[in-house]
Amino acid sequence: MNRSEVDGFSLLEAVAAVALTATIILGLSSITGLWLPNWRRGFADLQRADLVGLGLERLLDDLSLAEYVTAWADAPGPLFEGEPSSVVFVRSAIGPNAAALLEVVRVAETTDARGAALVRTRSGFAPTARGRPAQAVAFTDPVALIRAPLKVSFAYAGPDRVWAERWINQDQLPDAIRVTVVDDRGRRQPGSTVVRLKVTASGVPKLEAQAAGAAAPAASAVPPAANPNKP
Repeated sequence: MNRSEVDGFSLLEAVAAVALTATIILGLSSITGLWLPNWRRGFADLQRADLVGLGLERLLDDLSLAEYVTAWADAPGPLFEGEPSSVVFVRSAIGPNAAALLEVVRVAETTDARGAALVRTRSGFAPTARGRPAQAVAFTDPVALIRAPLKVSFAYAGPDRVWAERWINQDQLPDAIRVTVVDDRGRRQPGSTVVRLKVTASGVPKLEAQAAGAAAPAASAVPPAANPNKP
């Protein structure tokens, strides 16, 4: 028998192999076409959730560090303006080049080229003289914290634990700020929470005052040393 009649594939076998390979590739392409968009959508949702988490973390840190600072020396209350969609407060400056200074922070809903977003801006704090009109604050360094389709709203509560949509011209800072995150359908999102402010009134914080009051009697209870020259 001739060797060429035994080795190799026939034309029919080669065509069948090519057809089978093409069928397998088409099947994999169909499966990938159905799976890849869902994977991309899930990956995009995961990235969006991470960004929302970082934005909320920055927002909550800012709110918790609001300080009792008045616009002038004997102003009746702190510089704090709370609205349903914005909040303005004073906190210690942050950043690599920040010194021991204060800054005014404004977190408000605004619109830019990419749509609606909750944006943080800041400005250096400068007290005004009593009786003079407050100068307009020029906010800079915008940072988008949360973008559409998510929306953030605020509510404020004092010692009575009664929530209000606004906190303006009060003699102290709110005890707590409720941060509510909803989607474009108005559904409440898991990131919604309540943040407690560390200092809400002027003067010594309550915990420090209690500690000082508790320590004073202990110190006064120690009798004075006896005077050896006194009979």
